[in-house]
Amino acid sequence: MKALQDLFYRLLGFLLVFALAAMCVMVFGNVVLRYGFNQSLVVSEEMARFFFVWMTFVGAVLTFRENAHIGIETLVQRLSRKGRLVCMFMANIVVMVCGAVFAMGAWEQHDINATMFAPVTGLSLAWVYGIGMFTGAGVFLIALGRVWDVVTGKVTEEEIARFAGEYQNEEIMDAVREVSK
Repeated sequence: MKALQDLFYRLLGFLLVFALAAMCVMVFGNVVLRYGFNQSLVVSEEMARFFFVWMTFVGAVLTFRENAHIGIETLVQRLSRKGRLVCMFMANIVVMVCGAVFAMGAWEQHDINATMFAPVTGLSLAWVYGIGMFTGAGVFLIALGRVWDVVTGKVTEEEIARFAGEYQNEEIMDAVREVSK
């Protein structure tokens, strides 16, 4: 199951790379066409916007998986293991509620968005705004797994340290050391 999850997240990472590369090619190509040939591809402007939306929301799921969102680590780092577990539990319950509300809101908007179309590509806006369902559900499931791990006592010390932001500080210091060499 872990290998399947890792494969899924790796595919999401490739999707991010593809979206960023496609966005860069479309925008750069449009700049060259505008200034070099006094023409442009209108479809590239619209698709670049859509790729940016998808990239942001897929990236939010990957970032949440890595505990890389902004947090208040200064407080959590001062707590004992039990205090950290309580904070981890409560934070993930709040995230589950927010993820569920976000996914349900995107679901409720689906019928409206499905009847609206992008002006240039004619793409249904359900494809653009529907990514909210994926993001809400993805964040909800990751938080649910973390809550389950806390309740069953399966949280590792590494996960607790990541939640408290301790590994991020080490990674930053390692990067600084590499640059200063």
